[in-house]
Amino acid sequence: MNPEQLQEWRQLTRLAADAITTPLSTRTTAPDRFTDFTFSAGGLLLDLSKQRLDNHIVNALLELAQASGFPAARDGLFNGEKINTTEGRAVGHTALRAAPDDRPAIAQGVGEVTKRLEQTVAAIRSGRWRGATGKPISDIVHIGIGGSHLGPELVYEALSQPLNQQPRVHFVANIDAHALAAVLADLDPERTLFIIVSKSFSTLETKINASSARSWFLERMANSDAITRHFLAVSSNPEAASAFGIPEANRFELWDWVGGRYSLWSAVGLPIMLAAGNSAFAELLAGARDMDQHFLNAQADANLPLLMALTGIWNYNFLGVTNHAILPYAQRLRLLPDYLQQLMMESNGKSVHRDGSPVAIHTMPVVWGGAGTNGQHAYHQLLHQGTRSFTADFIVCANDEHQLTDHHNWLLANALGQSQAMLMGEDNADPHKAVAGNHATTTLVLPDLRPHSIGALLALYEHTTFCQGVIWQINSFDQWGVELGKKLANPIFKQLGGSSTLTQDGSTAGLIDYLRKTTRDNAE
Repeated sequence: MNPEQLQEWRQLTRLAADAITTPLSTRTTAPDRFTDFTFSAGGLLLDLSKQRLDNHIVNALLELAQASGFPAARDGLFNGEKINTTEGRAVGHTALRAAPDDRPAIAQGVGEVTKRLEQTVAAIRSGRWRGATGKPISDIVHIGIGGSHLGPELVYEALSQPLNQQPRVHFVANIDAHALAAVLADLDPERTLFIIVSKSFSTLETKINASSARSWFLERMANSDAITRHFLAVSSNPEAASAFGIPEANRFELWDWVGGRYSLWSAVGLPIMLAAGNSAFAELLAGARDMDQHFLNAQADANLPLLMALTGIWNYNFLGVTNHAILPYAQRLRLLPDYLQQLMMESNGKSVHRDGSPVAIHTMPVVWGGAGTNGQHAYHQLLHQGTRSFTADFIVCANDEHQLTDHHNWLLANALGQSQAMLMGEDNADPHKAVAGNHATTTLVLPDLRPHSIGALLALYEHTTFCQGVIWQINSFDQWGVELGKKLANPIFKQLGGSSTLTQDGSTAGLIDYLRKTTRDNAE
């Protein structure tokens, strides 16, 4: 039975008709509102007190989760079952951070790969790993895209290593040649190590960037054997990595049951380990593991990922919200919106149910955002006085390692002030200055930006995304929609180079012709 056919769904539709007419600000006046609608796990505080919720609505949402088969779906996730049905794959990213005795059968090789990773990291960080000319490694170039890039770069920046920390890590994802050229411009090939991360080892952007990086390296070193001291690979295709020239000792397995956007906990997280150290990465895994255990064992009415997911379902499907803003008030989390865009929209941007039948309701809204307080001087104008519906997550850190108390208190004050303005609004006789308010927001409070807190935060969003997929009855673990544009790019590439006469639609043909002429004109 599709979600909208469930009795529990129809009950929520009736509740929404009443809830939408009640000003949101009136819900926050109850003396116990904050206590009743805040929840804790993994060191994080989830504040839903500014959401359009009451106990009756929450109970109805929990009944919807039960009717949607949430308990069995959650068990399937942690048991490593083949819940990615369109690709016939198990989903086991939680096993990457599980205690050894808790790993499902599919993940028995995790410990061995982890041990090799730790040994490699220790050798590089200590200087025991030497390049082909005997020099230690000073710079790491990580080449990947999508899930092979967004998570590692987010966590690398969130851990905020000092600028003089070695090795320095540089991330290259875009096929735009400027991305690679800008990184390589000031690097010493004798002291540079490349990490090629691609599950298939055939992703176009990664393949082209990796080939260009190898050419740059060989032109300067003039020694093909040097690749064995300067290139590592993370992939599930060892044959392709070997053909590239990377020996078995330099390859780390990425299993087919690890989806790209869930892969930072695996060898894909190697740049995090190299920058922050093995113990910091272990702490990151521990934070995610604590959230996993909470998600697996907590009662439904106190389960952070489930409650966060159901709050989204309530907003998106019953209250008409069309976009969701991620607003981290921490400069070190400025890449979090980019990471969550992929996690949430690639997972749940679907229009068919798991059985292939069309979805008759909205699934994932548009996710966007940016770091506060910068955003307050950009798109917050639309949030406060625009006409679009939205919800927002404010992410704040209670503590900061800098000894600049005024800075941090102003940062926190702005986050709370913005969420309060979205709730309360402001009447003003001048209509140009009036702010409507009545926008629902969630606040997440991290104790700090240590690896444990970051791990718990990212696992929270992973499980929230999973829960929403269960409610919508969609497969959150495939991404077939990204393939068509890439497939169509192949013949266009040939036509831009003049080696194909394939018939195109009039618009695309015109653009190809214009670009070919313009490129020739520029060359002349």
